[in-house]
Amino acid sequence: MNNTAQEHKSGFISIIGRPNVGKSTFLNRVIGQKIAIMSDKPQTTRNKVQGVLTTNDAQFIFIDTPGIHKPKHKLGDFMMKVAQNTLKEVDVVLFMVNAEEGYGRGEEFILEKFQSIRTPIFLVINKIDQVHPDELLTIIESYKEKYNFSEIIPISALEGNNVETLLEQIKKYIPEGPQYYPADQVTDHPERFIVSELIREKALHLTREEIPHSLAVLIDKMERRDDKDVVHVMATIIVERDSQKGIVIGKQGKMLKEIGQRARIDIENLLGSKVFLELWVKVQKDWRNKMSQLRDFGFREDEY
Repeated sequence: MNNTAQEHKSGFISIIGRPNVGKSTFLNRVIGQKIAIMSDKPQTTRNKVQGVLTTNDAQFIFIDTPGIHKPKHKLGDFMMKVAQNTLKEVDVVLFMVNAEEGYGRGEEFILEKFQSIRTPIFLVINKIDQVHPDELLTIIESYKEKYNFSEIIPISALEGNNVETLLEQIKKYIPEGPQYYPADQVTDHPERFIVSELIREKALHLTREEIPHSLAVLIDKMERRDDKDVVHVMATIIVERDSQKGIVIGKQGKMLKEIGQRARIDIENLLGSKVFLELWVKVQKDWRNKMSQLRDFGFREDEY
């Protein structure tokens, strides 16, 4: 028998960090396409977004969790449960921090969560392209005093600096195992979920500070027309107040049209087809505090 077969590794890696440190940017960089939405607003990620990277001898399953923060409503409670529960399920935890921001109460809050787990924890210092190398050394030393990290790796998720080095280090820590997903699969989320997230990303980006995170997207219908290579998507943008509905629609429908045009480009790239996208806007008051509505939007408490 030939025993020289190359070992295959596979592991689950959780990306943890305060809101807006670049977790989704990192995930999209590693996977090579957009599966996690990006916004300069905190707490953009609401569900565990699972990204899959397959190489010749390893499969990395990344979980991008909601940014850890103090909850203010039932949706916030859900997001915290998701983030904290993943710590117990994975082979490696990436604790991502922003090189531009100093150590604060948010980082202290997260480090407290690490005390009860034995999972290897990497400190990943992101956005190193924004700071002077001398500052980086100071940041590394300050974190070394706070926790005994398995590895400390500075990166720029946006530029790609040191990302390959990080992957090589992760590979050393994940166990031998099978290929859980087909080599060409990049996420375990259904297409409908990613389509709804792409629409939500554009709405968040275009409405800027006017619409906080009281915005959700429901895909009402998504079907491929038999006679044409066109996917028909019908979706509803949910907001909490009438004033927000007016902002999302815009004067003479201009804002809603812009959201649709930008989202359609990303959805066509995702699906590899022409897309016909129809958007509506609906008010559901205080939906973030109503468990029945949270379930309708895919936030299922029993899964966590």
